[in-house]
Amino acid sequence: MSLPFTPADSRIGLVANGVSGSPYDRLRAFGLKLPSLAHNPYYLQHRSVDSSIYISGQLPYEDGELLGTGIVGREVELETAQELARHAALNALAAAVQAVGDLDKVRIVQMLVFVASTPDFGLQSQVANAASDLLIGVLGENGRHARTAIGVAGLPRRSPVEIQMVCTEA
Repeated sequence: MSLPFTPADSRIGLVANGVSGSPYDRLRAFGLKLPSLAHNPYYLQHRSVDSSIYISGQLPYEDGELLGTGIVGREVELETAQELARHAALNALAAAVQAVGDLDKVRIVQMLVFVASTPDFGLQSQVANAASDLLIGVLGENGRHARTAIGVAGLPRRSPVEIQMVCTEA
């Protein structure tokens, strides 16, 4: 799996320089499309409370398949973890669109990035930067957010990353 991304500053610069006026156009310019999220009988993909929309933790699934497993800093390299984080963020973005009905209406408020990593890894923020970069690249200012990146001992199905978000309707 490889997503078509360039270094963060150039992607954010593309948005600032007006690659396209629409988040849908920017998504296409990056060679991406919003995935369909599978229904889960145990939890909701999103829940709205007042004006806040809480997005359930998203793993890097594609077509029902987990794209990677392992511990970052041991079996998983930083670059692979970043690609997986981008994919998990894309899934979270799809859940946000389910909630508000249109990509143009999504505003990210906060993102929590969980990285299954060795105790000495210490680069969780660089994994999270890849997901932040995707959101800013697609949504522009509506993609800027508060963020926490946390190293954890393990995640569901041995996923290297999981992303949870809070958003509102723009």
